[in-house]
Amino acid sequence: MNASSNVSTALEVDILIIGAGPAGLYGAYYAGFRGLRVAVLDALSEPGGQVSAMYPEKAILDIAGFPSVKGRDLIDGLLRQAAPYDPQYLLGEQAQTLTHDADGRVVVGTSSRRTVTAGAVIITGGIGTFTPRPLAKGLDFHGRGLSYFVPDLSAHAGKDVVIVGGGDSAFDWAVHLEPIASSVTLVHRRDKFRAHAATVTKVRESSVRMIVNADIAAVRGNGWISEVDVAHKLEKSTSTLPAQSVIAALGFTADLGPMTEWGLEIDSRHIVVNTRMETAVPRVYAAGDITDYPGKVRLIAVGFGEAATAVNNAAAAIDPDAEIFPGHSTEQEG
Repeated sequence: MNASSNVSTALEVDILIIGAGPAGLYGAYYAGFRGLRVAVLDALSEPGGQVSAMYPEKAILDIAGFPSVKGRDLIDGLLRQAAPYDPQYLLGEQAQTLTHDADGRVVVGTSSRRTVTAGAVIITGGIGTFTPRPLAKGLDFHGRGLSYFVPDLSAHAGKDVVIVGGGDSAFDWAVHLEPIASSVTLVHRRDKFRAHAATVTKVRESSVRMIVNADIAAVRGNGWISEVDVAHKLEKSTSTLPAQSVIAALGFTADLGPMTEWGLEIDSRHIVVNTRMETAVPRVYAAGDITDYPGKVRLIAVGFGEAATAVNNAAAAIDPDAEIFPGHSTEQEG
């Protein structure tokens, strides 16, 4: 899905949602269900946030009602759920400025010189703008065998794959690629891992080769990666591995960007909210991983509930005669 080319550069909606990840997409559905006009703004070029960018093929196991659902399928389902209410998607645009007009409405300026005026704003930006930490020895091969995310598993089929990292993403990709790659080697600088213990065990019991206490010393190839050198710290030696694909899962840096200048209360890159999901700025709410409050649990399922809470309270702020809780959707059928 691409940003709508026919959307005006001066747009008025009831609710602007900043962030098109799972919480934002659910918020778009729920606001539509409440009869509100919605626009969803995201700096990425496709909806889905981190799920689409980082692990679309990963099985997500903590969504209520779904024993297992692929990231890609979850996002597709959320888009279909919101579609009947025709939210406007403003993709590939970053929210840059936030002010209020004379009527108290929120005015957001974007990187595309668009102005969006909304009765309320809900920030569902996850961790903000995220940038992968680079693999220093392989910078010249980015896009030519070196990648930082795996949006399409089939792109690595039949290849010798080297995964660099020791977190959840590295081990998840090792699990998913092991059946289709010619070989999978996981290289980590330590012998301890940040990944879920069950996934680490699964990789250990597979055909994936694990090299610990090691770094990538060199990446070589003629136009495309063909091999990598691995420096073994304890042995103080170097070995060479065939590799047509190197996946650097070294984590990423997160940045809230211009949001830090909006007057929000921010604690450790998270936006502080109350039980109504209100921020310190009038008519600006937040939901999902970007929020913080005592007892906060960062799960997609929690983000869904927070998005509904934010929408309901925003609806009452926009129209004081509106009910905060409009009833259940099943009560409105027929």
